[in-house]
Amino acid sequence: MISLVNTSPNHSAASGPNSSSERSLGLLALIASEGRALSLAEIGARLDLPKATVHRLCSQLLGSGWLIRDVDERSFSVGPALRRMALDTLNNGVLRGLRHAVLEQLVAQVGETCNFTALDGAKVIYLDRVEAPWPWRLTLDVGTHVPLHCTASGKLFLAMLPGAQRDALIDGIALEAMTPTTITSPAALRAECEVIAERGYSTDREEFIAGLNAAAVPVRDAQGRTRAAIAVHAPSTRMSLDTPLPQLSALQAAASRMSALL
Repeated sequence: MISLVNTSPNHSAASGPNSSSERSLGLLALIASEGRALSLAEIGARLDLPKATVHRLCSQLLGSGWLIRDVDERSFSVGPALRRMALDTLNNGVLRGLRHAVLEQLVAQVGETCNFTALDGAKVIYLDRVEAPWPWRLTLDVGTHVPLHCTASGKLFLAMLPGAQRDALIDGIALEAMTPTTITSPAALRAECEVIAERGYSTDREEFIAGLNAAAVPVRDAQGRTRAAIAVHAPSTRMSLDTPLPQLSALQAAASRMSALL
């Protein structure tokens, strides 16, 4: 077997397993996979790095937007630059076309507008959507952000978070009354999230826009984590949210196909 080895003096420092770039990537991967803020001590223990090294790496990543400080200032969470990279990756090239095809097939099946969404900080972002051919419909462009507390996707993302992270988000967002049916009580929203987590899907009963119903199901990765959501919305006169939800099986089948395209 023939192998090529770079023997230049700068090679090991630039690309070896203990290089600063490798450590930074490992640190970002750890925080992204954990789903919660981590302290310097936790990061050091998990990555087997000295506290001084972790502090230096976190300071660098904070400065460039890859990390942000959590509420208590001693812990670190995913920053806007890392979230943007994750969203750009989900929207990249061939995979984006394949995901769009899944939405197109779903719209043809259920006859209503369907969306592919993700959690972006404390809001929901629309990654893709396919409109149904109805004369009256709600238009939200790709890249639009909508609230967590009153949308089907938003409540789904809240419900699928670990309890402490969910509580922190609910406490940190304004539960603005968008319609007469919007949930504006933190206790009621937590109770709704428990129901959603139990049944595996979320609904919006004219909570975001009067006269508009919606439902959302999770799109999970190979580890079972909710990475995105598929949602359908339509005027309440056309789409009932009675149990069993008529569109549920089609939404879940589309979410299963979408999971393979993450």
